[in-house]
Amino acid sequence: MEHAQRSPSAAQVTAFDTGTALRKITQAMHAVQAPPDVPAQAGAALNANQVLAALTLLRELRTEIAGWEPELIEAARALGTSWADLAPALGVASRQAAERRYLRLRPSPDGGVGTGDQRVAAERDKRAGDKAVAVWARDNAAGLRQLAGQIGALTDLDSGATGLSALHDALGRDDVADLLAPLADTRGLLQPGHPGLAEQVGQLGASIAEVRAASDRSRRPSSS
Repeated sequence: MEHAQRSPSAAQVTAFDTGTALRKITQAMHAVQAPPDVPAQAGAALNANQVLAALTLLRELRTEIAGWEPELIEAARALGTSWADLAPALGVASRQAAERRYLRLRPSPDGGVGTGDQRVAAERDKRAGDKAVAVWARDNAAGLRQLAGQIGALTDLDSGATGLSALHDALGRDDVADLLAPLADTRGLLQPGHPGLAEQVGQLGASIAEVRAASDRSRRPSSS
């Protein structure tokens, strides 16, 4: 997992939120072990209001815990904890089960309301698609490096543009798949003066989309 960059950064925010959650968990445990307004003497009779108050507290705790667990998992991962080490703490038997639990619990990044199982399936599809695209890129390494070299050699583009800067950086790396995103980002820069290169970048995007679609079809073949 990539670590957050500096600033009152995500690392500091995560640490603060995690500490707050841990304190709340401790306070909640104390409240459950010795809730207010409950007779201290063993076997003393409880009234209906006390039981209802306890049920309300339990419901509130469940709601809060459901939000704390994915945050604590993220904090543990940010601190270098492996999925295998997380598994026993989460009460599951394997690293895969630990990751599936996290994916089911975490809120949808885009605010969607899909079920936990749907989020697990979507994450698996994304990873499978990423792998398929990386394999395709390596199979087409020569053409991708040639296109990136042509664009990188142009002298009439804004050399400070984010896409061009990232492209130059990716050209120095071993994995040709690192060129894909920077190449896509250069399309807008190329369109005014280099429509032919812009079209090649557009075709590259279409090829990647087809590779992902083929990966999805292979994972969910038609039943017909």
